[in-house]
This record gives sequence, C-alpha cells and structure tokens, in this order.
Amino acid sequence: MKLELENKTALVTGGSKGIGKAIALAFAQEGANVIICGRGKEALDEAKKEIEENGGKVLSVQADLSKQEDVDRLISESIGRYNTIDILVNNAGVASGFDDFESLDIEDWQRLFDINLFGTVRVTKAVIPYMKKAKFGRIINISSESGVQPDPFMPHYNASKAALINFTKSLSKAYADQGILVNTVSPAFIMTPMLENLLKDNAEKQNISYEEATQQFLKENRPHVEVKRPGTVEEVASAVLFLASGKAGFINGVNLRVDGGSVASQ
Repeated sequence: MKLELENKTALVTGGSKGIGKAIALAFAQEGANVIICGRGKEALDEAKKEIEENGGKVLSVQADLSKQEDVDRLISESIGRYNTIDILVNNAGVASGFDDFESLDIEDWQRLFDINLFGTVRVTKAVIPYMKKAKFGRIINISSESGVQPDPFMPHYNASKAALINFTKSLSKAYADQGILVNTVSPAFIMTPMLENLLKDNAEKQNISYEEATQQFLKENRPHVEVKRPGTVEEVASAVLFLASGKAGFINGVNLRVDGGSVASQ
C-alpha cells in the first residue's frame, strides 16, 4: 500500500525519544520531510543522526512548547526550511509518576496541562493558517487510553489526555471543510524507554526478572491488554502514518486506540 507521503512535510513534537522518534523515523522512511522538536539538545541530536543515517531528511529544533516564543521559533524555522507543514503530530507530553490526587497541588496540574494540552494548542494554532492556505492538512494528537479509561492515580495526566481527545473532536468539526482532518491516536502500555526503565527498577527492587516484572505490571495495572504483551513504538507509528496518509481521507475526528484491547468498552 502506497501511503502517498513522499515529499510531504511532517512536524512531530517530542520527536527525539520513544513514540515520537519512531513516528519521525517512519515518516522519513516514507520519503517525507521531517521536523522534530524537543527540550533536550543531546536527545535531539541523536534522533537527527539516526534519521539521517536511515536516509531521511530532517530538521531538528530545540523548543519548550510551554513557551510561546519557542513555538514561534519552531514554526518559523520549519516554514523557512520547507515552506509549509502538511502534517502535524502533537506527541510532546509528560507524566509525573504514579501520583494520587491528594499529593498533587494546583501547580502540579498547571505544569502538566501546560505541556500536554496547551503545548498542543499553541503549536496547532500556529500551524493551522498554513494548512488553511494550502487547503490541506493532517493533525494527529497523541493521547492515551487514560483519556477514556483513567487510572485511580495521576488524575491530572488522565484529565489532560481526556481534554486532548475532546480538543481533537472539536477541531475535526471546525476544519474538515477546508481540507484539514484531525484525529487522535491513543496508545496503551507501549514499551518506551521510560516504561522499560520503570520495569527494570521494579524487577531490581523485587529481585525478579525483567520478564516477570513486565507480566506483573500487565496483571496488576493493565489486565485488559488481551494480547498479553506491551505494544511497540513502531505499532503506534504505523497507526499515525495511516491517518496522515492519502488512504485515510475519509477518517476524521476518530480516536484510534493502539492498546491491545485494553480499553474495556466500545
């Protein structure tokens, strides 16, 4: 299946690590021009090098999406290099550990929402005018199963991801008639470096194997992952690329869950 992504320009926020890097690599392998951003220069440089070594074309921009001036610079450099942005993948986000509600203060909520929701809002608001001018655009927001099936912990994270799904639906109704389609991808229990380190720590603390720690986490925290394994970053990237492709021109406003069956409802 040809995805018709060659020479399209894709901006992937949080594109230096984990899911974001896998998405950026996948776009590059399909012949797209890729822009990645992140807060850490070292991780950005490593991701850029990896993409280029795989034959990809990439612009990397160090940016903190909680700062409007960084967002403005990101878009300015992107347009300066590629003239347009056809695809926006809002992947940048943070989590703060398994916090319970009473341990969180208002500042914790504000800091997390400023990245997970308002960072997405800032970048999207900056990109929309270019998509409107081109009468074409694809926006994919990376949420989480926690946005529809929240855990008892991390309520601020869960709420931010739910807000992102709602934001997606609203934009999908607002811009479809201008050729801009907006969708969500919601992963669950994906083996990112952050999760891998968490599982290794759990294994060491309990003096059990990494595989045992993985199965324990599945059983206790993700019992409805019916495939009984973590997902891969490449599996998330495949879903994103399909929604960005010319083959998904009649898909708009959906929340595509890449979760191994974890969400126990329709």
